[in-house]
Amino acid sequence: MTLPAIGDTPADFSLHATNNEIFSLPEQRGKIVVLYFYPRDNTPGCTTEAQQFRDRHADFLAAGAVVAGISRDSVKSHENFAQRQNLPFPLLSDADETLCAYFGVIKQKKLYGKEARGIERSTFVLDRDGILRREWRGVKVPNHVDEVLTFVRTL
Repeated sequence: MTLPAIGDTPADFSLHATNNEIFSLPEQRGKIVVLYFYPRDNTPGCTTEAQQFRDRHADFLAAGAVVAGISRDSVKSHENFAQRQNLPFPLLSDADETLCAYFGVIKQKKLYGKEARGIERSTFVLDRDGILRREWRGVKVPNHVDEVLTFVRTL
């Protein structure tokens, strides 16, 4: 399987999301799409990142963008996390890792000295035609959301 590269149109997908929705990539055509992959609900870095996307959500909407968070957590876990953090955007459940594998974000990671498979924090931006225009891999949370927003405003 080849990872989508800048300039490619990633394959269409649909995933179960919060608010009893199905998030379908084809239905997003005409909008800029920000897909951010994160390791786990309710963990410190992931909570901070979600809060920053939440706090800038109106700015993303004003720029013509939709934001969606993606992890391997269940929809039920996502619902609790979204409610606790008052998140105005959908969280998508990729429990079988299909989309994570497609975007190449599943990595062997070390956590407290133990190796485990997990999601490498990553963000992808698709333009209004569904073309991948930018990716960030191995994201560090500080200033990341502002950097993504700055890029989105150029599209």
